[in-house]
Amino acid sequence: MAEKSFKYVIVGGGVSAGYAAREFVKQGVQPGELAIISKEAVAPYERPALSKAYLFPEGTARLPGFHVCVGSGGERLLPEWYTEKGISLILSTEIVKADLPTKTLISAAGDTFTYQILIIATGSAVIQLTDFGVKGADAKNIFYLREIDDADKLVEVIKAKSNGKAVIVGGGYIGLELSAALRVNNIDVKMVYPEPWCMPRLFTAGIAAFYESYYTNKGVDIIKGTVAVGFGTNENGEVTDVKLKDGRVLEADIVVVGVGGRPLTTLFKGQVEEEKGGIKTDAFFKTSLPDVYAVGDVATFPLKLFNEVRRVEHVDHARKSAEQAVKAIFASEKGTSIEEYDYLPYFYSRAFDLSWQFYGDNVGDSVLFGDSSPTSATHKFGSYWIKDGKVVGVFLESGTPEENKAIAKVARVQPPVDSLESLAAEGLAFASKI
Repeated sequence: MAEKSFKYVIVGGGVSAGYAAREFVKQGVQPGELAIISKEAVAPYERPALSKAYLFPEGTARLPGFHVCVGSGGERLLPEWYTEKGISLILSTEIVKADLPTKTLISAAGDTFTYQILIIATGSAVIQLTDFGVKGADAKNIFYLREIDDADKLVEVIKAKSNGKAVIVGGGYIGLELSAALRVNNIDVKMVYPEPWCMPRLFTAGIAAFYESYYTNKGVDIIKGTVAVGFGTNENGEVTDVKLKDGRVLEADIVVVGVGGRPLTTLFKGQVEEEKGGIKTDAFFKTSLPDVYAVGDVATFPLKLFNEVRRVEHVDHARKSAEQAVKAIFASEKGTSIEEYDYLPYFYSRAFDLSWQFYGDNVGDSVLFGDSSPTSATHKFGSYWIKDGKVVGVFLESGTPEENKAIAKVARVQPPVDSLESLAAEGLAFASKI
């Protein structure tokens, strides 16, 4: 089969690849030097749209509207942009073998690609219930959401099963955003998760109580403390019900599963150092091999602010780590230096008419402030996390752009606090004066 050679190759065609491509152009990449190899059939796009506006019945998002880099207010990079810049966008191509010592990649079709410098931007894959041998988990109309193909299938079934019944398995990001999207489409929604409250990796019980009540008021039936152990099917192989561990059986035309992801590092196992489930990098996203970089979900990197190494699964880090790696590649070639990556962890979500942001770390003591009543007209409330006498993390629902900037600054500066009581009483005003 064919062999193609490039100076730079990015494996993976997600958010990181698109932001890396833009940075390559800024840094002066020459036509013909860069290739992006993606198993998806479309140019890099802003993945968060898939669980939000892509599923809305009105004001719907569709490509080419949300190609990168619109998610951060940048230029929209259409497929022709890559052509104009001399970047080879190699789509619908899955790499099945990577031989890093010989700098060779082989695709499922048997094509060979060689490179001088590699950026691993393979992202994550969803964890599937079939991985655990859950009975009936391979039935039709059980969906996972990661790529645009997944979203297209979900859109089709939402239209086909209007006024149908959906069960959402999982109470994290996907669970909360998909429950909202399906309710907006007038689907009956039940959300099932084993934890005592939703979004347990980030939310405190106090934060979660607001969202659970709000969702209940919107018609989402929340079932906590149990898991799906099997699925019933009809003669067409379509899902008909979800069997729970506690013995209940829930009718379902549609099931959406959101139980987490795994970084896609298998291709590189044993060839680069790994740590905390990802590929170990330095503050410039260089791996243990000098000409191999790893960015986004797969990278375990030094989080300078907290003096530890961490792996972060979020679009903000996918964008920024990609840009940092490309800057580092060009600095290395020029013999110059750049600043170390100094990332402030950031997460956000939008669902119904809600919108929250979080910055920093959710460790230590937490204090809730503001109006967290689910029937509140403003529902503006938040939480601070305090460790060793300093604020290390802040969460805010329904903040203005200025207020969100203020909480980000607090998380970055880590101001000292005298007492939790006074901080709770001062609330958002504390952040606004920093």
